[in-house]
Amino acid sequence: MVEFKVVVNDSKQGKSYTIPVTGHHANSLVGKKIGEEVDGIFVSLPGYKLQITGGTDKSGFPMRPDLPGSVKRRLLLSGGVGFRPDEKGKRKKKSVRGNTINQDIVQINMRITKYGAKPVSELIKPEEKNEEKKEESEK
Repeated sequence: MVEFKVVVNDSKQGKSYTIPVTGHHANSLVGKKIGEEVDGIFVSLPGYKLQITGGTDKSGFPMRPDLPGSVKRRLLLSGGVGFRPDEKGKRKKKSVRGNTINQDIVQINMRITKYGAKPVSELIKPEEKNEEKKEESEK
């Protein structure tokens, strides 16, 4: 079973929300690429449109938009995703993941491109409160 942590960035509010995604919604995200727009229903945000901006795999390697496929490769990087040089002209070989989501991806980063009727905080907060109540009742 595929399971993702989706980090949704709300640029209007200046906040990010972490949403766990499992089941058939997670399976529908497999095969999508960085830059594609997906419906918000996959991450329990009906009425929203989200754009995939990146992610990381189970070992922490970042997804790079210019590397096709879902493979992990060692590339000679001079900047961009996966490497920030500390001096001009510095290059380094780093491991990065391709731009396609597969079962090895753990975290997916998304940005809201079209907003729905309800604010994101209303759609996500009730689930968090229910989880906190369950944790307190188990103690």
